[in-house]
Amino acid sequence: MTSVALAGIVLFGLFFLLIFFGVPIAVSIGLSTLVAGLTLLPFDEVLVVVAQQFVTGIDSFVLLSLIFFTLAGSIMNTGGIAQRLINFAKLLAGRMPGSLAHTNVIGNTLFGALSGSAIASAATMGKIMSPLQKKEGYDPTYSAAVNIASAPAGLIIPPSGTPIIYSVLSGGTSIGALFIAGYLPGILMAVLIMIMAFIVAKRRGYAVSDPIRFSQAMRVTLQAIPSLLLIVVVIGGISLGVFTATEGAAVAILYAVVLCLIYRSLTWKDIPVILRDTVIFSGVILLLIGASSAMSWILSYSKLPQFVSEGILQLSDNKMILILIMVLLLLLVGTFMDIAPALLIFTPILLPIALELGVHPVHFGMIMSMGLAIGTITPPVGTVLFIGSKVGDVSIEQVTKPLLLFYIPVIIAFLAVAYIPAISLWLPELMGVLE
Repeated sequence: MTSVALAGIVLFGLFFLLIFFGVPIAVSIGLSTLVAGLTLLPFDEVLVVVAQQFVTGIDSFVLLSLIFFTLAGSIMNTGGIAQRLINFAKLLAGRMPGSLAHTNVIGNTLFGALSGSAIASAATMGKIMSPLQKKEGYDPTYSAAVNIASAPAGLIIPPSGTPIIYSVLSGGTSIGALFIAGYLPGILMAVLIMIMAFIVAKRRGYAVSDPIRFSQAMRVTLQAIPSLLLIVVVIGGISLGVFTATEGAAVAILYAVVLCLIYRSLTWKDIPVILRDTVIFSGVILLLIGASSAMSWILSYSKLPQFVSEGILQLSDNKMILILIMVLLLLLVGTFMDIAPALLIFTPILLPIALELGVHPVHFGMIMSMGLAIGTITPPVGTVLFIGSKVGDVSIEQVTKPLLLFYIPVIIAFLAVAYIPAISLWLPELMGVLE
């Protein structure tokens, strides 16, 4: 057995074994990296390398933007912005059959984009929309399925943490380009989910919302515009070169604070909770990044990514089939692993294959982001699936059947993004930020 094969077996075999026994992912990555390193280097050298790579991995100015965007999202989650966005979503849903379901989809897309969290989006929208839909006679399992399926759409639309982590792992892919690339894939997913929701609502005869007077529509729009302008200010500033992604994240914090002060929805009591949640989340992510950096070094030293790349490339010389293999792998990985660790582990392995196939790094970033985002709504460990079921007051077994219908548009959107590069690259190219 070659040293590459042995290192790979030890690394991933021990990692999945530890995960199976409930060991935290960061600890599993660190321990499996340490043991795999012993198959390649002496003990003292492995300790030094792992420690150095751990520190080097988190010693990145770009990662400040991840922490800042997390803080901005926490402020908005606490600041009562959701209700204004829901009112605006109701306005956009108009007079379509099952308009409350469409409101849920639009609300998830908007709030998820602003907060950067599919979990927060599903929880917030579910708590508000589920009682309204139940009152209108909607099947609770259908309502929960719509809420769960649409939550990842907002996760794909920037600003969010996934493109930032991918940028670091891919060697500095433009964060501005990755941010702008997320708009069309996220919108496409939301639109296709709404089409499925329309078909189901039409068959079941779900009610249409009452007409909204023009004056009321204007008031709702004016109340929502300040919140929506956050995306325009931050993404516009980054794409135009006014500020970097990290500076843009700091601007997002300032904007969110000012907005909450105007709305008078933020109190002094909220600040310790917001800071605590941000520190906990950021600490977990940075621990994962540090441990994964050490794993990436071991992978690179053992040349395992090249070994895997050669193996996959030998399966077929058809680019379409090889992309399908990566798509299926991402969907499989997403079913048992959260986005951040999956991104950290599989980007160094799959990115060289994508580059060999001529896939643009920004395009592949969208493939990774979308594939792993879908994993949040699939069993057995889909976090959004659990949260959406809980706030919808239905069991996972009950919501699975209607959710299967909504997997169809989600998978179609994913395949479209994977096989049509223009969906991801057209906007960044138009804005002049595509390298």
